[in-house]
Order: sequence, then structure tokens, then C-alpha cells
Amino acid sequence: MRIKVVLGIWLLGITLAWMAVVPPDLGVSPLVDAQGAALGWWQLRQHAIYLSGLWSIGLMSLGMLLALRLPLFDRALGGMDQVYRLHKWTGIAAALAAIAHWGAKESSGWIKTLWGRAGKPAHDAVLPWLTDSRGFAKDLGEWAFYLLLAMVVLTLVSRLLPYKHWRLLHRAMPLLFLALVLHAVALMPLTFWALPLGLLMGSLLALGSLAAVWSLAGWVGRSRNHVARVQEVVVLGDTPTGAPIEVICAMPKSWRGHRAGQFVFVRFDAAEGAHPFTIASAPHALGNSPEGEPLLRLVIKPLGDYTRTLQQRLRAGQRVDIEGPYGRFHGKGSRRRQQVWVAAGVGVTPFFALLEARQPGLTTKGRDPAPVHMHYSTRDARRDPLLARLQDLCTQAQPPVPLTVYSEALGERLTPQDLQAEPGPLDIWFCGPQGLGDALHEHARGPSRWRLHRESFVMR
Repeated sequence: MRIKVVLGIWLLGITLAWMAVVPPDLGVSPLVDAQGAALGWWQLRQHAIYLSGLWSIGLMSLGMLLALRLPLFDRALGGMDQVYRLHKWTGIAAALAAIAHWGAKESSGWIKTLWGRAGKPAHDAVLPWLTDSRGFAKDLGEWAFYLLLAMVVLTLVSRLLPYKHWRLLHRAMPLLFLALVLHAVALMPLTFWALPLGLLMGSLLALGSLAAVWSLAGWVGRSRNHVARVQEVVVLGDTPTGAPIEVICAMPKSWRGHRAGQFVFVRFDAAEGAHPFTIASAPHALGNSPEGEPLLRLVIKPLGDYTRTLQQRLRAGQRVDIEGPYGRFHGKGSRRRQQVWVAAGVGVTPFFALLEARQPGLTTKGRDPAPVHMHYSTRDARRDPLLARLQDLCTQAQPPVPLTVYSEALGERLTPQDLQAEPGPLDIWFCGPQGLGDALHEHARGPSRWRLHRESFVMR
């Protein structure tokens, strides 16, 4: 809902600014007059071109800003995963607006076929110093549109591409944006630069261009980037193939700490790029290395081609680049609501940190933590290498956290209905597969009086 609201407000603001400079006689002329001139159609085409173009470039400017991973957006949207969801849907909306823009431009052909060129308005005056660049700007915008559309399609089918290939393609997006900025500035009518539209679009284009240059320079997240090293790698479970691994990282002095439930972008290999992983340890829970470096834990499950190779590739002493921390999955809520934690599969990792923060000696001063009931779904509880630790942490937590385990191998499948026995209203903190998360979301929208918090960590 929050994503839809932000996009709606953004488009409404651009539309209202455009309406302030639209001629008052828009729509007054008949579509086709008595002489057969399609003056009205030409007017509608012209304004459809302008409005759809403003929507597209305005949305792309927002997308460029969101890609910077600024803490401001993290706080405003309730987590970095929400920032990336908004970034994704902003790109999709921008592509749809660009298609409408292209369609309005190409509609001149059928208008000419049906009614001829009579009534077609002359080109609007543009900024004087860009008059000679009109033709180049048109061609540049058209080719950038085709490339933009192709990249959005590839993003939507990103699962068909290895992550590193998708990442390299996505890195070209700032170049396309800069090309479209030139297209917009060179072709936007001179009258549109009058306030408030000119101020709005000029600011958006300037900020978006700055964000694009920042991204191209590789400076995104630079203030939160830390050069750490691998302290220890431990295979969890009895079966080395397909087992999750625990990676203990020794952090540099620049690391300012984290909150339980947060995540980081981790780059073990420069060619592969950074991947998001949850920090599976509470602040100060692991202490320091012999060299005095603060330690944190990552639990990585081999789910893809890259993560399956980490067990063989990671060694103690190896450099690792860590950017963060990010996220607001803190597991806290209103004391007027029952707190319920729901984890499935590798989604249990943020709850390790949240449970460690409740262990004796690590609990924060002040109010006691609110009572929590945890539900954990796993494929096979008898062979789950993470379950024993989870049970110990729940038992030793202050206060103890009741744990209900669902083993799919025994026919036990967690559903939203299993949570209805909890005394409501509920604050549900969920991390796990998208299917179960969507089912909880749909149930929360009904009469259940649930409040659902989730971080999907889907960054593409």
C-alpha cells in the first residue's frame, strides 16, 4: 500500500505542475472540425506526449535517487527492502509511461492517414541554446527508450539471468537516464520552464543526474562500506553438500555496530558483486577477535549458483567488503499487540540475532522485552542443522520464547490459520519464502486485525 501511495503522490505532483502551464483551451476544440481538420486530435496528441514524457522522466529521476540507498529513504519507507520495491515499481511505471509517450508520438501516422496534416500545431519553442539539437535529442531519446524497455523486461525476468550478468546490465541504467535527461531538456517547451513545472522538473533532472553520476562512479553506499576479513567458516550440519555455512567476519574500526535484525551487502568476489545477507548475531554477542576487531555472524544457505560455491571458496583471512547495516526488522511492536515471529527456511537468520539480543547479559537496559511466540517452518525438522540452536536460544531468552516447529516432511505446513489461535490483535514479524509471506499479507488485510512486518530482501 505504501508503495502505491508514494507513486500516486509523485505522479499527482507532476500532473498538477503540468496542469499549471497547460493552455486553458485544452479540450475546447472539437476532435474534428467542420472542415475535416483534426485540430482536437493533434492537441490531445501533443499534450499526451508532454504529460507522459514528464511522468516517465520524473519517475526515472525518483528511481535514480532511490538507488543511492540513502538512510532517509530507509527510515521513511520502513526498511531498505521497501526502498528497493519502490525502486523496482518506479522503473516499471517509468517504462509504461515511456511506452505511452512513444505511442502518442507515433500516433501522428494514423491521424495523417484519417484526416491529413490540417490543424497540426507547429513545434513549440525550446531553450534557444538547444534549438539546433532538437533532431539529435529526438533520435537519442528513441534509442534510449528501446534500450530502457529491453532492460526493464530483463529486470522482470531477472531469474533467467545469473545475478552478476543482471547486475552489469543494470549498471548501464544511469547512462540511459542521462541520455533521456538530454532528450527531455532539449525538447521540453520553453513555456514549461515557467514556475512551478520548470522548478520541479529542473530539480528532479538535476538530482537524478547527480545520482546517476554518483552511481556510475561507484560511490553508492561508500560511507557505509567497510573492508573486513573472514575470521572463520563453519559448515553447519552433518551433510557438507547443500548445508548452510556460518561465516564469522572480523570488522574494522570504522564499523559502528548494528541492530539485531539488520542486514548488509556482502561482496566476497568483485566480479560477482554484492549480495544482501542478514546479520545472524546480536550486537556484541560474539565479542572481538584476538586483534580487537568486533565480530559478526552471517548464515548463508546454498540457494543459488553463487552461494553453492562459497563453502569451497571462502578461507580464513580472506578480504570481504561489507556495506551497511540496513533495515528496520527489529522485531518490536506495540505492547498492546501480541508479538509473533514467523520464520521459514533460511528466513530464520534475523531471528537468531533477535533471540541473541534477549539472552542474559545482552538484553538492553530499560523495559523488559515484550513476550513473543515464535513459529518456525522447516522442510525436515529431524535434519535441520539450524533447529537445535534456535531451540536453545528460545529456551534461554529472557523471557523465554515459546517455539512451535512445523516439519513439512511430517506433513506439517504452516498456514495463516495456524496463527489464529494467538490472542489478538497481532504484530507479526515474518521472514521466509514469498509465497507464505503473501498468504500472511492477504490474511492480514482481512478482519484478522493483524499488523504484518516483512523484509523480503528481493533486491532485483
